[in-house]
Amino acid sequence: MLPEGRPNMGTARGLALQALLELEETAGRANVVVPEVLGGSGLAERDRAFVTELVYGTQRMQRALDWLVDRHLRRPVEPPVRAALRLGAYQLAMLGTPAHAGVSATVAEVTGPARGLVNAVLRRVAEDVARGLVWPSEAVRLSYPDWIVAELTASLGDEEARGALEQMNVAARATVRDDGYIQDLASQWAARAVLAGRAGGAGRAGGAGGAGGAGGAGGAGERIADLCAAPGGKATYLAHGSDGVAPALVVAGDVDAGRSAVIADNVTRLKLDNIATVVFDGRRPPFPPSTFDRVLVDAPCSGLGVLRRRPDARWRIRPDDVVRLAQLQRELLDQALDLVRPGGLVVYSVCTLTGAETSEIDQWLAASHPEAVAVEPGVGDAWEPYGRGARVLPQTQGTDGMFLLVLRRRA
Repeated sequence: MLPEGRPNMGTARGLALQALLELEETAGRANVVVPEVLGGSGLAERDRAFVTELVYGTQRMQRALDWLVDRHLRRPVEPPVRAALRLGAYQLAMLGTPAHAGVSATVAEVTGPARGLVNAVLRRVAEDVARGLVWPSEAVRLSYPDWIVAELTASLGDEEARGALEQMNVAARATVRDDGYIQDLASQWAARAVLAGRAGGAGRAGGAGGAGGAGGAGGAGERIADLCAAPGGKATYLAHGSDGVAPALVVAGDVDAGRSAVIADNVTRLKLDNIATVVFDGRRPPFPPSTFDRVLVDAPCSGLGVLRRRPDARWRIRPDDVVRLAQLQRELLDQALDLVRPGGLVVYSVCTLTGAETSEIDQWLAASHPEAVAVEPGVGDAWEPYGRGARVLPQTQGTDGMFLLVLRRRA
C-alpha cells in the first residue's frame, strides 16, 4: 500500500486491495467494482482470476475475518489497514496459503507505520490457524449476520439451512447458455416453466430431465410479459421460444431506465428482434387487462438464495427489507393476474428462501386469488415440491436457491 495504506496497482494483491477499499468506501457492488479495477490492469488471465477470488472471498467471509484479526488489535484501524488485514487473513484461514507466503505477500503491499501492525497481526492469525480455530458461533464461522442464519433456519430447518449457508460460501461456477449468455441453471429452469406446455415445446420445458407439466394451450404468436426483467436473462431465454414453436413476442419491463438499458444492450448483443424493452412499474403496467398469454413475475426479493454470487449482499440486506419486498411481490402478482388472459399462465419466481417470500406468498395467493389455480411447474427432479410450487436449494445442484410457483387463471 502507498501513503498510509493506498494499494500498489502493479500486483494482483494490490488490485484486490484497491477493489476492497473502494467497496468499503463507496458501498459499491463487487460485480461492478472488480471489472472496473481489472479493466486496464494488463494482468494475465490467471492473475485476474486470483484478484476476483481474493475480492469476492474476502467480502463473503468478512465477519469471520474480522473476528480473526480483531482479537489481536488494541485500537480501531483505518479502512486501508482493515482491508489488508482481511485480505491476509482470508489467504491464511480460507485459502490455506502457507504462513510465510500469505503474510509476506500481503505485508509487501503495505507502506508506512501500518506495515509493522499488519505483519504482527497476520503472524498471530497464522499461529491461530495452525493451532486450529474454535469459532464463537456458527454465524461467525460461516460469516453471515445473525438474522440471516436465524431466518433461513426458521424457513428451512437446521440441516437444510446449514447446507444452504455452507454452499453459498462456495464460489459460483459460470454457466453459459448456447447463445453465450451467462445465466445460472436454476434461472434457466425457471424460465422454462414459463414456456411449459406450448404446443410442440413440452420436451424442452421439462428441465433437468423432467417433463413439462404447466400445461395451457398456446404456441406461436403468444405474447409474454416479464414484469421485472432486468438484466434480461429470463426475457432473452423466453425470446428463443421452445422446440418446434416460433418464438413469442416478449415485453421486457423494468421500473429503472438504467436497468432497462442493460436489457436492451443484451437484446442487441444476442440479435433478438422479438423483445420490446419498456420502462414501467410492474405495479402500474401500461397495458389493459388480459393482454398477455403468459406473465413472468421474477420479483425483486431479499436474494438470500444467491449470496454465493453476490458477496456483498449479505451485509446490505436488512430484516425489514424482507417484509417490504414481500408486500411488493403481492402487488406485482395482483397486476400479473389482471394482465394475463383467462386460461393463461402466471409464473412467480424468487431467488430467495425466506418463508415470507415463498410459502407465505403461496398461502396469500390461495386465499386472495381463487381464480389462480396452481399447476405442476414442470421443472424436473432438480427441484422439490414446496407448497403448491417447487424450490431448489443451493446445495442440491450447486445452483442458486429459488422458489417457483406456476398459476393458471381460470377461463
